[in-house]
Amino acid sequence: MNTPPGKALSQLAPIVDEYQQQANVPQLLAALAALAADTPTDELFAAADAYAGIPEVLGPLMEAIVAREPGHTRALVRLANAYWLTGRGPDVVGELASRALAIDPSHRGAWHLWALTETEPRARMQRWLQVTERFPEDELAKANLADNAASVGTTEDDPVALRLALDTFIDLRRTATHPQQVQALDQAITTLRTRR
Repeated sequence: MNTPPGKALSQLAPIVDEYQQQANVPQLLAALAALAADTPTDELFAAADAYAGIPEVLGPLMEAIVAREPGHTRALVRLANAYWLTGRGPDVVGELASRALAIDPSHRGAWHLWALTETEPRARMQRWLQVTERFPEDELAKANLADNAASVGTTEDDPVALRLALDTFIDLRRTATHPQQVQALDQAITTLRTRR
């Protein structure tokens, strides 16, 4: 019997509350499995969305959605993120991100996870560069590109990577408004200029 519309969230709340009080993982997983079995995909996704910050809740619910709908891009990305946050590792997360990208090449979250899971520093820098080229207004991707390029440039004494990092930090500085962000960017720019 399916969960009536709007009920999944109200049923999920006490499951999460009990888990947060008892920290009983097997009990949590059993309750989530029962809820998922009786809840339509859209309703389950919406309920899980309310607990997106708790990967041990989000992950099993997204697993249930992906099991029934392997092409559900948003669930693949959410599952990959939950796995990343719980330490499942770059291979598993990268595979989920790649699956999501194959289904929907415009999903920015999938691109972020794809770039994040590259373990080799230079290749990770190149992936972030691809993300910034695909999404030119994505400041988080730019920040990741700048950080990775600075790391590659410093550890490998690579002037091209250092220039990429500097240019990207300068670009981010142009639009920065928060005082702490401005200060951090100014410091990064100054540091990189002294290395050139």
